[in-house]
Amino acid sequence: MQYTHLGRTGLKVSRLALGTMNFGELIDEATSFAIMDEALDAGINFFDTADVYGGPQSPDMAKGFGISEEIIGRWLAQGGRRDRIVLATKVYQPMDTGPNDKYLSAYHIRRACEASLNRLQTDHIDLYQMHHVDRATPWEEIWQAMEQLIREGKITYVGSSNFAGWDIATAQCTAASRNLLGLASEQSLYNLTQRTIELEVIPALRHFGVGLIPWSPIGMGLLGGVLRKIADGRRATPHLQQQIDRLRPQLEAYEALCDELGEAPSDVALAWLLHNPVVTAAISGPRTVEQLRQNLKALSLRLSDETLAKLDEIWPGPGGEAPKAYAW
Repeated sequence: MQYTHLGRTGLKVSRLALGTMNFGELIDEATSFAIMDEALDAGINFFDTADVYGGPQSPDMAKGFGISEEIIGRWLAQGGRRDRIVLATKVYQPMDTGPNDKYLSAYHIRRACEASLNRLQTDHIDLYQMHHVDRATPWEEIWQAMEQLIREGKITYVGSSNFAGWDIATAQCTAASRNLLGLASEQSLYNLTQRTIELEVIPALRHFGVGLIPWSPIGMGLLGGVLRKIADGRRATPHLQQQIDRLRPQLEAYEALCDELGEAPSDVALAWLLHNPVVTAAISGPRTVEQLRQNLKALSLRLSDETLAKLDEIWPGPGGEAPKAYAW
């Protein structure tokens, strides 16, 4: 397994993170346990979840929330595992229908952290991530709440998810004024089909030394050899089929390139992300042990400059970083 620092921190994490959004919703507890066992045996020490994972992410269906954390908690309760993993979870999403059951007020952060700790059956969270930005809550309040949790030993590092570049800059400047480390990492939607964050988010992360943890690295299945799977009889959801129809020429070129390389499309997609020095770890959200084993192969795949250029031709980015991408 390959390890690297989480952003500018001294913490070492595996370059492949285990995403657990499917735990309790799309896969049962026994399969979830098997996947976590396999991940740990393979050297993956970075486990990512969220308080809202485990059911439909809607406040009207809150009874499904927390299931992913509960499954991880029962797995950890078997003993001998907690100190072998870096455990990350998130706060922000509605956990019930009350007015303070969501977002990033100090009130909700404190209560949400306690609830996550109980579900995870642990006394600390290694990386506590803000699932979205809350521009209605002042950063002074948010950092005060996080600082209190750090003092109490309930969290160690703070991360963000789905932040804009200027949100990252604002968060870091406010943290610096309080003599805090600030953000250690940012989770963003980033893959070959979704490259918008190259404009401003990635430059901001590089400037502030914040690690990037891309989610949906295989583009919700688009980059996993979807055309071949459909040809073999797999059925696509209506939404996925719309994306396939829209991107078919690019998907055909992409899968042909992967065939030429003799590599699985999912491995190429992951390897492309890991080639970026700003990327700390890509999140793998397998539904089976076999899928996890397949994803592990990407760690040993090195893409040549020629291949990277071909990928840019098939999946062009926004043209570089702002403002050069559009101003000159």
